[in-house]
Amino acid sequence: MLTQKVAITIPKDLIIMIDDISRKKGLSRSKFISTVLRERLVLERNRHIKQTYDKVFSDESIREEQLNCAGWFEGLEIEEGQEW
Repeated sequence: MLTQKVAITIPKDLIIMIDDISRKKGLSRSKFISTVLRERLVLERNRHIKQTYDKVFSDESIREEQLNCAGWFEGLEIEEGQEW
């Protein structure tokens, strides 16, 4: 994995917690911070995707169009699926 060093300022109480947990998990401070940050970023990305999806489908006309389209495909009764 490609890595890059960055310098950030973190409050001392967080460093103590990070060091304690990373030591218990047998990870370096850097690996632990990277893992936690990656998990948080994935959650944030997924939250954004859901929020965007919910916003789009809160539009009644789009929701109706999607339901009509799905109904149309169901009406085709093609067993092997639809080629695009």
